[in-house]
Amino acid sequence: MWIRRSSLWALFATVSCGAAAAQTADPLPSWNKGDARDRITAFVEAVTRKAGKDYVAPEARIAVFDNDGTLWSEQPMYVQMAFMLDRVRTLAPQHPEWKDKQPYKAVLERDIKALAGQGEKGIGELMAATHTGMSSDEFNRIATDWIGKARHPKYNRPYTETVYQPMRELLAYLRANGFKTYIVSGGVVDFMRPWTEKVYGIPPEQVVGSMGKLEFKMVDDRPVLMRLPQVDHVDDGPGKPVGIQKFIGRKPIAAFGNSDGDLQMLQYVATGSGPRFALIVHHTDADRETAYDRASSIGRLDKALDEANARNWVVVDMKKDWKRVFPFQ
Repeated sequence: MWIRRSSLWALFATVSCGAAAAQTADPLPSWNKGDARDRITAFVEAVTRKAGKDYVAPEARIAVFDNDGTLWSEQPMYVQMAFMLDRVRTLAPQHPEWKDKQPYKAVLERDIKALAGQGEKGIGELMAATHTGMSSDEFNRIATDWIGKARHPKYNRPYTETVYQPMRELLAYLRANGFKTYIVSGGVVDFMRPWTEKVYGIPPEQVVGSMGKLEFKMVDDRPVLMRLPQVDHVDDGPGKPVGIQKFIGRKPIAAFGNSDGDLQMLQYVATGSGPRFALIVHHTDADRETAYDRASSIGRLDKALDEANARNWVVVDMKKDWKRVFPFQ
């Protein structure tokens, strides 16, 4: 079949224009122009410019992200806390004694004040009752089913839709420039791994989190990993740099967080030779999300904010720097 030369030139022009448009498309369309965006792009350009003094080889371009409050909403409670409370209510018919026993009684009666009074010991007991005594495969299935059905109490949307669109764009932008992106979260690692690749493009092997101990067993002539009611690693606060060394084995050059629980990770990554980048998401938007920082019991941002100001880390003002917060807005 013959094609007229003019048609070929028209086709070539169309393809060329499309390629040019793809190359010049804004990689961060949900970010407003300003200091935060400018410093992000300047850092990426500096470490990827081969002739530049700050060039970083692709294998060393590692960026770590906190999850709760940094990549998705953590208010009015951590998503994993909501999962744990739902699991208590689901399992309650098998445990009639729970209706008169704390901390289960507080959960079943939805008495948040009484639950808070149980402290870390009470939360630990609930975690053991809802997260252990089963195989890893069974827990992954339970977590996957729950995250697919549960809804955020404020937005009435799946939790996986309450991710921050600007941060998803940032993840994609970094990966397009040769970065390897990791989640380093205080959440239980097996709760996150079933869905992070679909939601963030981060595969399960690049998720670092808190872990309970596992035990290899043969059950019905089948090998399984059983989840034990014992802590192996707490990936929060000073545990985050430990988790990075333990599970990644290479010091990142960029870190992103939102709370005092991320302070030690930000300090660890921001210091050292070569170019370094640290960013804090400051929740300032009461209309589109929630405004909170120093006085919040969830995601408190106090010492880390002072450190960011003192060390000139990037502080993202959610209200000012983001055109939209969630994908559905």
